[in-house]
Amino acid sequence: MIPKKKQLAILVTLAMSGIQVQAQEAENAAAAADEKAIEVIEVSGFRGSLNKSLLEKRTSVNSKESIVAQDIGKFPDLNIAESIQRVPGVAISREGGEGRQITLRGLSPSFTRTTLNGMEVPASTDGTDSGGGVNGGRGFDFNIFASELFNRVDIQKSPTASMEEGGIAGTVDLYSAKPFDYDGFKFVSSLQGGYNSITEEVDPRAAFMVSNRFADDKIGVLFSAAFSERTVRQEGYGTVRWTTPVRDGGGLFADTSNTQVTGTPDVGSCEADGQAVDPLNCLWSPRLPRPDYFGNDQERVGFTGSLQWQVSDDFTLTLDGLLSTLDNTRTMYNFFHMFRSTFDEITPTAITVHPNGKQVLAGTYEGVKSRIESRLQESTTDFSQFVLSGEWFVSDNFRVDVMAGTAESDARSEQYRYNMTLLEPTSFSFDFSDNINAPDVTYGYEVNDASNYNLSDGRLRATDVVRENDTLKLDTTYLGEDLTIKMGFAYNDRVVSYSEEQINGFPDQDSAVGFAEMMPVDDFGSGFDGELSPFIVADFDAINRELLDVTWTPRSAQSWQVGEETSALYIEVDTNYEIADMLLRANYGVRYVKTTTQAEGFIQGEAVAIENDYNNFLPAINFALDATDDVVVRLGLTQSMTRPSLNSLNPGNPSFDYINGSVSVGNPFLDPFTSDNVDIGVEWYFDDEALIAATLFYKDIDNWIVRASEERMVDSAYYDFIDNDAQYDPEIALNPREVAYEHSSPINAEDRTISGYELIYQQPLTFLPGFFENMGIVSNYTHVNADNIEGMSETSYNFTVYYETDVYGARVSVNKRDDYITDFTGSNGNVAHGTTGPTQVDFSSFYNFSDELTLTFEVINLTDEYERLFTTGDGSLNLMREYNHTGRQFFLGARYNL
Repeated sequence: MIPKKKQLAILVTLAMSGIQVQAQEAENAAAAADEKAIEVIEVSGFRGSLNKSLLEKRTSVNSKESIVAQDIGKFPDLNIAESIQRVPGVAISREGGEGRQITLRGLSPSFTRTTLNGMEVPASTDGTDSGGGVNGGRGFDFNIFASELFNRVDIQKSPTASMEEGGIAGTVDLYSAKPFDYDGFKFVSSLQGGYNSITEEVDPRAAFMVSNRFADDKIGVLFSAAFSERTVRQEGYGTVRWTTPVRDGGGLFADTSNTQVTGTPDVGSCEADGQAVDPLNCLWSPRLPRPDYFGNDQERVGFTGSLQWQVSDDFTLTLDGLLSTLDNTRTMYNFFHMFRSTFDEITPTAITVHPNGKQVLAGTYEGVKSRIESRLQESTTDFSQFVLSGEWFVSDNFRVDVMAGTAESDARSEQYRYNMTLLEPTSFSFDFSDNINAPDVTYGYEVNDASNYNLSDGRLRATDVVRENDTLKLDTTYLGEDLTIKMGFAYNDRVVSYSEEQINGFPDQDSAVGFAEMMPVDDFGSGFDGELSPFIVADFDAINRELLDVTWTPRSAQSWQVGEETSALYIEVDTNYEIADMLLRANYGVRYVKTTTQAEGFIQGEAVAIENDYNNFLPAINFALDATDDVVVRLGLTQSMTRPSLNSLNPGNPSFDYINGSVSVGNPFLDPFTSDNVDIGVEWYFDDEALIAATLFYKDIDNWIVRASEERMVDSAYYDFIDNDAQYDPEIALNPREVAYEHSSPINAEDRTISGYELIYQQPLTFLPGFFENMGIVSNYTHVNADNIEGMSETSYNFTVYYETDVYGARVSVNKRDDYITDFTGSNGNVAHGTTGPTQVDFSSFYNFSDELTLTFEVINLTDEYERLFTTGDGSLNLMREYNHTGRQFFLGARYNL
């Protein structure tokens, strides 16, 4: 009989090396092992998914979390990001109530690398302004994919040398199904109807997968498809930040001599241009108070295909393909009064000061300008990936893996924005006394009379982000009795192209009559926690039919392209050591990578290109000590890197001041972020399917990128442009060939540290009597310490309680994260911008009518959690920026499988 420690070592070595043992070999190994040594518990459904995930975590040598499909084509959540958020250390950002990007261990999405079937993938989608618009960065948009297309997700928190570089926070590995995953014919289909409590519309969601093996199981074919529609309305109130007359730069209030003031301002010394002014000019007030409407009609279609051919007993070929399309049609309306740039035309007649003495709680004003903004935003993301891989067992202990893949993401957004501006200034009142997030408002005119407004082009623009990846990898593995050695090479060619276009020559109208209509939503604000009333908006059909000539003209100055080639070599060793009665599993390795970038931009229509390169050595050591049969102790000592944000490398569109010797421009010479990482963990598998775990993590990040000023010589790539620039006069200008200019640009200026801990408790409550024995708990808690890290919540937690039998089951999941800062530089005088941490509650249930047919019922956002953005004013305030909700989403459906 193989000793238990030895058997575990064999199991783990196989898992780490990724060797897929043939069926007969697996049977022989099983016969040779003591079946009682390692108990594999066969459970299904959500509990089965948890058990498989736990086994993946336990047998890994590095720090890792996994999410495994509950059944074929059935992921635990309807959105991949929603599932990942339940992993300790992960928090997500949402777009229209749906998970879009993830934050891992306090670091923003750009610090997490994402792969699909072993290849790094690009994916960009579009969003609202507060959601970042079209994603042109390194962060991955998970909402491009339907969850039904995947059967496993791994979240690698501690890297190994064989993993491709790029994610200081970690790597998310997505896997779609393959025909050799199953024995023979498999068919699964699902159909759901989704109902939203605000839109009161029913949206379809459907998926199916069919797989089979032929030619004596030598050939396997799998195909899956997923389709969904989603109609969502995001309704609420906004301010587009807060400001004060002194900080805004638009002058002081026209007259405050007769203002009726309730309460006492406490703003310290209120000065403008060194002169004391009325303290009312230093009170924070909403900059553009407005009701907001964001409507989105979404359609998502995805396909996967997999063809596998076992050419011989030793050689297998696999071709994987994935296609996905996400279409969004957004209509956005807001009706705002302008407390910006023109304070010298506004007279406050009555102001109530907030008890904090720093902000306006309620106010009545004369001379306020008003505007209705209407936006139609049509966007499409097309994604495709094809990967050809081969697995060749050259001998019993030597294997070669090759992979070649190509992927492309094309995200285009066309925005038609129109402004209906009030012809004459008006009176306006707001009062936050009853609801600090949604005021009562009073207008001084008939707001729904189109003759009171003109019509002008607000912005007619299109944005296109095309991301292309080509990958080639070669891995060799030697498997000895107690030693696994891996060596490999990886090449990536990435190109990201960002371009903008605009429509010129829109004929502004003196009157909006004939081009306006009532908001096409008759129940606007009916479920909102505050006062919202419908208002007139631009009639897109009438404007586009009668006034608009859709001819797109490139905005070359705003366009750029970054090409990035990387070549990497690595060597990695996995081995085991017997220490007393303990087994130490060890992983050692080093990765060398060379990166070459070519950043291209435009200067007055002329292209400018600058090349840069850098090299990195990334060592990694991971230990997993099986201290007892139930306790695993982990230690990871690694180095990792994340390359600079792509738009930061743009050398185009510089702004030169030749007289003072300064320039504002991107920086194509940025070095990557690099991090020294320490992970220490203890995991106690104290019962079947049960775990208590604690992990400490520490990251010391060098070359943190900030926008700052530094003196350096102007790059020679700009010399020809400067010589031909009419603004450059050699007689009075500082010669950039001889004098260092002050560059305002992104630079590698700082170091940052991140530390924290993660706690996990997971257990089926089978020890409880009767009815309660089918319950279980899954929970985790994360605490992160860091300074000035955007997107970081100090604490977050997840808690799921489930009840499951072979026939029926249900679960409730709660996800909570703290408030977090999204921008430490702020704007309009604010020190920072932030987001109020949401509490998301979801419900899922099923009933098995038979082995083939299952009925499901799910509720997303059970409590109708509101999204709230804020600004911090002088740094001590929490001032509502956006406050809106998307409603509850109900899904009733059925699954059928053969």
